[in-house]
Amino acid sequence: MKFNDVFVVDDDKIFHFIIKKLLVHNNINVTPKFFENGLQAIEGIKTKLNKGENPPDLILLDINMPILDGWQFLEEFKAIKDKLSKEIIIYIVSSSDDSTDKNKAKNYQSEVKNYYLKPMTADDLKEIFSN
Repeated sequence: MKFNDVFVVDDDKIFHFIIKKLLVHNNINVTPKFFENGLQAIEGIKTKLNKGENPPDLILLDINMPILDGWQFLEEFKAIKDKLSKEIIIYIVSSSDDSTDKNKAKNYQSEVKNYYLKPMTADDLKEIFSN
């Protein structure tokens, strides 16, 4: 599957920078859109829906964010999922190595494909983008 439209949902600007660099260095030709919290990302998806545009192909989702965190985002996402014209692949990318979070992610198996720990590596990205 080719990912063209990628949402990165994370309040960490350094992470945004690292992702951009990793994409360029690994010749992954995609232009990510960055959102600093889950609310902005949900709004971004809804805006695309309302305009009749395709939703993103891929979402890299952080857990700990202000306003709407990753778990709240997933709850909101579940509510609009049926309106989407295609499946959106979601990966959690978090600095939390907490087993509570990893287990909680299992509750979202129909939404979340995998759980990656920060810092993301080139290998992580290749794994995501070669699937």
